[in-house]
Amino acid sequence: MNEKANAASGMAVEDNCKLKFLELKKRTHRFIIFRIDGQQVVVEKLGSPQETYDDFTASLPADECRYAVFDLDFTTNENCQKSKIFFIAWSPDSSRVRMKMVYASSKDRFKRELDGIQVELQATDPSEMSFDIIQSRAL
Repeated sequence: MNEKANAASGMAVEDNCKLKFLELKKRTHRFIIFRIDGQQVVVEKLGSPQETYDDFTASLPADECRYAVFDLDFTTNENCQKSKIFFIAWSPDSSRVRMKMVYASSKDRFKRELDGIQVELQATDPSEMSFDIIQSRAL
């Protein structure tokens, strides 16, 4: 039922997006930031495994929307090492309305292309994706 709406938006996903996401699942990257370029989603930035959550958040533009995935390593309350892959829809309040609409209407279709997302987060301001919030969503 939703396919027609997505087909109407005509948003394509560059193969490289899926390829880099598979690499992230194999721990080659800590994060990936994606942007919509014309009529397709493309990889904008790859974070190396040594980069931190702060490096990731610093890579997001203050006034433009982005999609991102982040591979979070954490320790559970039972002291077990785990990791979870987060999908973050970054849509700052200061971004243009048209941009927010395009990102919002294409998000579910794009997310379906990335098999293995475990937690989704929508953020309009850095405080909504603080490390504490990310960590609490992982547990």
